[in-house]
Amino acid sequence: MTSVGLSMRRRIFITLVGCAAAAWPVLLRAQQSEVPLIGFLSARSPDESASVVAAFRQGLTDGGFVEDHNLRIDYRWARGDYERLPALAAELVRVPVAVLVGVGGDPSARAVAAATKTIPVVTVFSSDPVKTHLIDSLGHPGGNVTGLSNLSAAIEPKRVGLLRELAPQASTFGVLLNPDFPAAQEQLIDIQEAAKSVGVGLRVLQAKNELELDAAFDQVTHEKIAALLIASDPFFTLRRDKLANLAIGHRVATIYAFREYAAAGGLMSYGINLPDTYRQLGGYSSRILKGAAPAELPVLQPTKFEFVINLKTAKAIGVKISENLLSLADEVIE
Repeated sequence: MTSVGLSMRRRIFITLVGCAAAAWPVLLRAQQSEVPLIGFLSARSPDESASVVAAFRQGLTDGGFVEDHNLRIDYRWARGDYERLPALAAELVRVPVAVLVGVGGDPSARAVAAATKTIPVVTVFSSDPVKTHLIDSLGHPGGNVTGLSNLSAAIEPKRVGLLRELAPQASTFGVLLNPDFPAAQEQLIDIQEAAKSVGVGLRVLQAKNELELDAAFDQVTHEKIAALLIASDPFFTLRRDKLANLAIGHRVATIYAFREYAAAGGLMSYGINLPDTYRQLGGYSSRILKGAAPAELPVLQPTKFEFVINLKTAKAIGVKISENLLSLADEVIE
C-alpha cells in the first residue's frame, strides 16, 4: 500500500474518532434526559428526616427505580417554615419533574396540589382531602393528585384516651397546638370532643416558635398540668428533641404523634408507622413512573399504628406506667 493511501486512511480514522468524541456529550445529555426526575418537597429538614427518606427510596427501589442509577430526585426542604412551601413547589414544577411528591402534613399536600394540575402528585394528607377539595374521592381521586391519608388529625382522640389511662386522676389535660398549622382548628375540635368524652377539662396552649415552646411548658408547670398532648405537626416533629427535654425538665407526662418522639426521649407516642408511609409513597411514585394515572390510584389508608412507651423517661419524671398500658404497647423502650 502506498504512503499516500496510508496517510489518507489515517486522516479518515482521526476524523471519525473526532466526530464520535464530539457526539459523546450530546449522547450523554440525551441519556440523562431519559432518566426520570422526582421532585421531593418536605416541610421538615434533611438531617432529621434521613430515616424516612431512606424508606421512600426503598419503596422506589422495590418498584425498580434506584436513585442515581435510573432515577434522579430533586429535594426541597421548608425546615418547618410553611410559608416557603408554595414557592418551593413552584420551583420543582419549573424544573420540570415527572412526579411531584409532598410530605410533612397538609401544608405540603396543599402546596404541591396547588402548584400543578398536570404533573402527577403523590402526597400525604393529614385531614380529609375530599373536604379540602384536593381530590374527588378516596377511591377515585379523579385528577393529578393521589397518595396516603395518615389520619393524624383523626386519631388525636385515641391519644387522649391513652393519656387518660396514664393519668386517671387528672382533672385537666393540656394540649399544645401550632396556630400556624392549617389543620390546627380541626385537631382542636377532635381533641375537645375526646376530652369531654373521658371527663377531663382541656387547657389549650399554643406555640409557633422556640420562645413560645419554652413559655408553653412554663405555663404547664405554673398551672400544674399533669398530662400534655402534643398535636401532630411537622413544626413539632422538627423539634422533638427539644420537646422531649422540656417535658422531662418540667416533669410532665406527655404523648406525641410518632415513634420518633419516643425514640428521642418522649414518654409515649401513638400514630402511624412513618417509615412504612414513606415506603408506600415511594411505591406509588414508581407506579406512576411506569405509567399509572394518579386519578385511578386510590388514596391509601394506614395499616400500621404504633403505641410506644419510653420507660426510661417514665422513671426520670416519676410516672408509673400501669400494667394495662404496658400490655397495649407495641414497643417499650428501656
